[in-house]
Amino acid sequence: MAALNLARFRQDVREFMAAELPSDIRREVRAGRKLSRERQTEWQRRLWRRGWIAPSWPVEHGGCAWTAAQQHVFDEECVAGDAPFVNPFGLLRAGPVLIAHGTQAQRARFLPGMLDSSTWWCQGYSEPGAGSDLAALSLRAERRGDVYVLNGTKTWTSQAHVADWMFALVRTSRAGRPREGISFLLIDMRSPGLHVRPIALMDGRHHVNEVHFQDVEVPVDQRVGAEGQGWACSQVVLGHERMQIAEVPQTRRLLAHARKLARERRDEQRQPLIADPLWAARLIELEAQLMAHAAVHRRFLEQAEGRTPGPEVSMLKIRGAELRQAVGALIVDLLRHDALRVDDGQGVDATSHWPLVQEFLYSRASTIYGGSNEIQRNILARQVLGL
Repeated sequence: MAALNLARFRQDVREFMAAELPSDIRREVRAGRKLSRERQTEWQRRLWRRGWIAPSWPVEHGGCAWTAAQQHVFDEECVAGDAPFVNPFGLLRAGPVLIAHGTQAQRARFLPGMLDSSTWWCQGYSEPGAGSDLAALSLRAERRGDVYVLNGTKTWTSQAHVADWMFALVRTSRAGRPREGISFLLIDMRSPGLHVRPIALMDGRHHVNEVHFQDVEVPVDQRVGAEGQGWACSQVVLGHERMQIAEVPQTRRLLAHARKLARERRDEQRQPLIADPLWAARLIELEAQLMAHAAVHRRFLEQAEGRTPGPEVSMLKIRGAELRQAVGALIVDLLRHDALRVDDGQGVDATSHWPLVQEFLYSRASTIYGGSNEIQRNILARQVLGL
C-alpha cells in the first residue's frame, strides 16, 4: 500500500474510533478494566459492520486481508484511542484452523458466528498432565458410531465459563507416536456431562477454569481434519497464538500507563519521578526494547501473510512475555505503597490503580501460557537452530 494510502487508512481508523467507540467502553479500557462479554461483543459488532473484524482472514470468508502495515496501523490506533482488542479465540485461532482444514459445511456453520461475535470460543489444549508437553494429552475420545465419547479434563482454559464452543485436542488413539493419535474437535459447551470449574488466580479475577468431561458426546462431523491429524491443526493455532501473544499493542498500552504515572507521581521533594534520571532511564530502556520488539513483530507479520507462521515465531512469544512482565513491574514500582491497595469488593473508582496492579499480577502467567518460555527456547534450539 502506498504511503499516502496508508496515511488515509490511519485517518479512516481514527475517524471510526471517534465516531463508533462508546465513551464508557473507552473509559473502562483506559482504566485497565476487563470488559464484560456484552460490552466486548458490542464493540466487535461495530467492527464487523465496518468490515474490520477479521484482518487476517481471506476476503472470501468475510475477512479483510489486511497487509502487515495495515494491521500495525490499526493496532497503534487501538492503543491511542483506548479501544478494546478483539477477543482472540474464535477470530484469531479457531477461524484460521477452519479456513485451512475445515470442510465447507463446517466453515458455513461456524465462521459467521465468529464474525458477528454471536458465538464465543475457548481453547481446550492444556491438561493436568499435559501443559508444556502438549503431545502427552490424555483426554480420551472414543468413537462410537457417529459420535465421539469424551472422558477426561482440560485445565487453565481461559473463558470456558463464558464460551459457547471449545476447540480442543483429544486423544483418539494411542498407537504410534503420541502426536499421531491426536484429533481436533469442536465441542458445544452446553453438552451433557461437561462441567466447568473456576480456578482462582492471584489477581482476583475469573479468567481460567478446569473443564471436566464425563461421557460427553461430540458428533463426528465436528472433527476438523482427519482422525489422528489434530497435530497439524494445532500448529495453525499455535503459530497464530504466538504471533498474537507477542503482545506488542498490549505492552504499548501498559507502557503508556507507566509513562503517565512517571509524570504524575512525585518524590519526597515533590518533583515528578520522570525528572529523576534513574526512573527516566528505566522507562526509556523499556521503550527502546519495545520499539525493537515491535519492529521484529512487524517483520514476522509481513513474512506470515498468506501462510502459517513457522517455529521461529517462538522468539516473539518469549520476548513479548518478558517485556510485559518488565513493564508491569515498573508500574508497580512507580505506584510504590499504593500498589498494595486492593479492591475491597465494593468496586473501584475511576482514579484507582488496582486494575493496573491486576494486570501486573496476571502478567506473571505470560511466560507460561501459550507454551512456557522454556519450551519456546527448546523449539528455537531444535527446530530453528538445529541444535
